[in-house]
Amino acid sequence: MGLLARVRKEWFIVGIVLVISAAKIGPSVGVKGGPLRPEITITYVAVSTIFFNSGLSLKTEELASALMHVKLHLFVQTFTLAFFPVAIWLLLKVLALSAINEWLLKGLQTVGCMPPPVSSAVILTKAVGGNEAAAIFNSAFGSFLGIVVTPLLLLVFLGSSSSVPFSSIFSQLFMTVVVPLIVGQVCRRFLREWLERRKPPFGAVSSVVLLMIIYTTFCDTFSNPDIELDHLSLLLIVFIIFSIQLTFMLLTFLLSTRASSGFSAADSVAIMFCSTHKSLTLGIPMLKIVFEGYEHLSLISVPLLIYHPAQILLGSILVPTIKTWMNSAQKVPQALQPQPSRDQQDTPTSNKPSSGSILPWAPAPGFQTPFHLER
Repeated sequence: MGLLARVRKEWFIVGIVLVISAAKIGPSVGVKGGPLRPEITITYVAVSTIFFNSGLSLKTEELASALMHVKLHLFVQTFTLAFFPVAIWLLLKVLALSAINEWLLKGLQTVGCMPPPVSSAVILTKAVGGNEAAAIFNSAFGSFLGIVVTPLLLLVFLGSSSSVPFSSIFSQLFMTVVVPLIVGQVCRRFLREWLERRKPPFGAVSSVVLLMIIYTTFCDTFSNPDIELDHLSLLLIVFIIFSIQLTFMLLTFLLSTRASSGFSAADSVAIMFCSTHKSLTLGIPMLKIVFEGYEHLSLISVPLLIYHPAQILLGSILVPTIKTWMNSAQKVPQALQPQPSRDQQDTPTSNKPSSGSILPWAPAPGFQTPFHLER
């Protein structure tokens, strides 16, 4: 793949680097009270646009088939919104003894509080051939659940309510997150056929708006001379993030592939990605609302900005390995199907059942084993 093609494919990651660089060069443009007026255009317009776009693009009408897999959904949502943040909180008790920047550590906690992403987990699950319907359901349901749960977790673990009134946070969340999301879903009911036919670039729209939010966030950082980013702390945070992802992917794999779990190989793939991935699209706007006025907001955002490309990179690298495992896991049950005995194979033609009969060990015409999954 050529350089230009690579840039086009990873344009969002390139965009993050460019907007942070632009913020470093000219921070006065995007600071509060500056020409862009981020206190209005970002806090209200940009955030509302992202969640209206999410409401318009979420295919909730197609999730009925996955709704009944309650055990899988409970596993994913409990892991990502309960176990994940608590595990990070315990880890930070140890890391607090190190020399890592305290605001980057707080940023790690915000990563743990985030809901699953709307797209990346689904894309990787589909690439492997896993349970795509379950991945779609948990991504969509987790996004809705995260609107309420994530701010609560942020307040519990980071205590931002000391500087920002609790009622103010949730009134703003309601107006800029819940209302646009509901309006988007209502509009989708009337525009469904047109949306399916034209396929608007929902992901690209949200990503562009998200780049604007990242730009103004870092403009505030670079305009404050008292904030310094320790490069060693940044490198350690990158290492910790990759370690967390690998550890949690391995943990969800071991838990979901136990004989007593009741999950298929395809289910395990969806569980691994949905339980360990975190949403940047929903996370950054929520941080902007909950931590409005924090001078260290951009440092708190850094771990999430790293986690997003890291989860895509790590997932993409592991796709061939996970796909090979899933294919072999699906073949094992088929190999255990009963085979005809030697006596049955040697049965004389005259004693064979009529054409309308079926041998006990032979599959009926058109029959598919319970282990068959569409690729």
